[in-house]
Amino acid sequence: MALPTAPQPHRTVFVSDVHLGSRHCHAAELARFLAGLRCERLYLVGDIVDLWWMAKRRASWHHAHNAVVEALHALRRAGTEIIYIPGNHDRAVRRICGLVLPTMQVRRRAIHATADGRRLLVVHGDDYDGITHFGGLQEEFGDWLYYRILTGNGWLNAVRRRFGLRYWSLSEFLKSKSSAAERYIERFVQAGLDDARRRGLDGIVCGHIHRAGLVQRDGLVYANDGDWVESLTALVEARDGTLRLLSHHGEVLAEVPPRLYLVQADTIPRAA
Repeated sequence: MALPTAPQPHRTVFVSDVHLGSRHCHAAELARFLAGLRCERLYLVGDIVDLWWMAKRRASWHHAHNAVVEALHALRRAGTEIIYIPGNHDRAVRRICGLVLPTMQVRRRAIHATADGRRLLVVHGDDYDGITHFGGLQEEFGDWLYYRILTGNGWLNAVRRRFGLRYWSLSEFLKSKSSAAERYIERFVQAGLDDARRRGLDGIVCGHIHRAGLVQRDGLVYANDGDWVESLTALVEARDGTLRLLSHHGEVLAEVPPRLYLVQADTIPRAA
């Protein structure tokens, strides 16, 4: 279902892995998505500005990247509370975690209370790299290959746009066919759920691995809001606590319904 012309109200929206400043960021699509939002709270769950890319490679910043920043300012002026949880590509922002700035709060991690009383850990996800990554030459080659695939993904979709076709992720398709990639993703999902369980929480919202997902497992919620390099997705919470994974067109890709009972939820995020 496509986004309506009028802004769609949500209780909470989660966006991560935008990678503004890198050549593979789909900033124009994100700017349009943000312009169609109205929400009480917006979590920016890490890797929003790709400081790592800008330091190592030539920065790519153009009008669409400015449009994303302007859309965030418009949401803030409309009353949206913005909470920024830095990731590994914007790690420098972690130096100011705990501050309440005029436009946003900066937190290392947060606990979000949904409308139906679930308590979810909100964290970028790079904390689990020590569990999920192998390191060494294999990982370095994987990073090199990944960026080559992203380049091919950009070329392919440039051709598709010429023929009026919608965005399609080559990189997402190739990862879905790789047993090694699927094993890595499973290790990441399990590490996140184990962390939430140790903290006595009801689930986790994260990003980092550029693989959107929304599932319930063993009584816990695993929600990965995806990215704006490959999947072009976001996670939203409705006013009754329903969680939905949305494409950049507003299509519902996955849904977790609310609990059968409603409780009074604390709406203020706390450092975990």
